[in-house]
Amino acid sequence: MDQLAAMATFVRAVDAGSLSAAARSLPSSLTSVSRQISALERHFGTRLLMRTTRQLALTEDGRMLYERAKSILGELKEIEEGLAGNRREPSGRLRVSAPTLMGRLLIAPLLGDFLRAYPSLSVDLLLVDRNVDLIDEDVHLALRVGRMPDSQLVMRKLAEVQMIHCASPDYLARRGEPHTPADLAQHDCLVFSDAPGAATWRFGREANGGTRIRIAGRLWVNSLDALAAAAENGAGIVRVPSWQVERQLAEGRLRRLLRAHEPAPAPLHALYQPSRLGSTKIRAFIDFLIARWRGSDPLSR
Repeated sequence: MDQLAAMATFVRAVDAGSLSAAARSLPSSLTSVSRQISALERHFGTRLLMRTTRQLALTEDGRMLYERAKSILGELKEIEEGLAGNRREPSGRLRVSAPTLMGRLLIAPLLGDFLRAYPSLSVDLLLVDRNVDLIDEDVHLALRVGRMPDSQLVMRKLAEVQMIHCASPDYLARRGEPHTPADLAQHDCLVFSDAPGAATWRFGREANGGTRIRIAGRLWVNSLDALAAAAENGAGIVRVPSWQVERQLAEGRLRRLLRAHEPAPAPLHALYQPSRLGSTKIRAFIDFLIARWRGSDPLSR
């Protein structure tokens, strides 16, 4: 028995819903499909499918083999793509998720050049402010900011994101400028969150005994764009990524505060499943972003 071929037939039969449907989608007869699955059952010494005239039902062992076999076959496909990477141009569809504001301001403007560089590729860009499930949502590559918990995902660091604090000259003229994080208790703070309540802002380097300050904000918004606009209009002090307000700072519409107390930059990682380790389209996209951001460092100024 060719075990890999038999597992591929088994997975195809489960996905198709019946042995006959699997046979129609393969260069095999119904008898051949049935024999390969029976051979698998003999090899593993267990019943994998409950066969009826209309459909297939997986046993508990069959469900475990189906999930593992599908993963193994997917990994083999990715390995083949990786080994052929030097001989073949990246192609197909690439699904990427990114935080909404970062995707809109830093990723989307680069996609025209990326698509021109790889004419056989298409991109789906999913902009969401949550951690997507790469498997359930069929996302090939996710961009995430911050320290990543231990996981089985492959991570590659792309850049660093510097969080800063700023306010408008008008607000500072009325309320004064804070000189230490503790001074924020006397100021109106604008907080990025989905729900109101006490927030925590981190200051300083953790290695040097960083400080965490609880913030009782007067304005809570689930949009960084809206918060930055409110700060520019004199509503208070906002905490945002430096790249978001680069123009407002350069034009004097906002002033950077507490610079000596800023936290260490947070890493921006690209995450993907180990089974996609050899994917040429994922590697092409990551390498493209790193090349574009190298030197200009748009995220951590």
